[in-house]
Amino acid sequence: MSVSSEPLSHRFCVAPMMDWTDRHCRYFLRLLSKHAMLYTEMVTTGALLHGDKERFLKFNSAEQPLAIQLGGSDPGELAESARLAEDAGYQEVNLNVGCPSDRVQNGKIGACLMAEPELVADCVAAMKRSVNIPVTVKSRIGIDNIDSYDELANFITLVNSAGCSCFILHARIAILKGLSPKQNREIPPLNYQRVYDIKGNFPELEIIINGGIKTLAEAHEHLRHVDGVMLGREAYQHPYILSAVDQEFFNADNEIPERQKILEYFLPYVAEELQQGTALRHITRHILGLFQNQPGGKKFRRYLSENAYKPGAGLSVLEQAMQVVQPR
Repeated sequence: MSVSSEPLSHRFCVAPMMDWTDRHCRYFLRLLSKHAMLYTEMVTTGALLHGDKERFLKFNSAEQPLAIQLGGSDPGELAESARLAEDAGYQEVNLNVGCPSDRVQNGKIGACLMAEPELVADCVAAMKRSVNIPVTVKSRIGIDNIDSYDELANFITLVNSAGCSCFILHARIAILKGLSPKQNREIPPLNYQRVYDIKGNFPELEIIINGGIKTLAEAHEHLRHVDGVMLGREAYQHPYILSAVDQEFFNADNEIPERQKILEYFLPYVAEELQQGTALRHITRHILGLFQNQPGGKKFRRYLSENAYKPGAGLSVLEQAMQVVQPR
């Protein structure tokens, strides 16, 4: 696979998603789009600095352009973690200021940091001093009672003064008490206009919009107001949506690959991972949505779900699953 040599672009991104956007998922998504910006799952500074660095930083060079998302609130630890990420070859470091789960709040990570914009600014400044790659921030548009345009603008102003010029804004507030992370992705109403207004009043900043985007047509509409779009669950659950991204958003002239071709390209990677001891189920769980709403799609999903988890499951399981799907 060739990797794009173009400058880093956030025009179309796939969101960092816990338990989903691991390295196997990202390699698979890269087969669908060469140019979409990909993000790791959130990696906490504690896990990176005191855990298995190689495991948390590992990626395939074909995944580029690729950013790592860090979770933390200690400027020194974030600076050291950012330095490790840059040394590992990541092209961007993103700070998580948007996750609403109780677990990360207890570690002073994620959306709760929106209540402390000065601390976020300190964290960004420390990371900027330690690396040469871009440092970006992904946040909500507010939390709990901190839910006004002026408060968001103040957050943006302070963090920008520390050196961040690219903000990824999930266009919902986060309710930190009483709602689960899943509910926080669905219950607080979307407020795209607030994100548009931030871009309008901070034209020099790069503003990426996230939250509830389900189609490429919607993405094009958002790009009339902001610099980039980020898809989350839609890109994971219906990954074939990415197959047209390069043509529609990056003026690429490549043909849109058929679903079966994507799996053919994926087979050598799967075979190599199996040889290295990776269990098939850890890889194939990310491709279950490839044939969504296609003839044989349910059979494909069922076959993998029932057989990839069996002890010793090998490449033949994926090859057999491909046979149950009718050609497009």
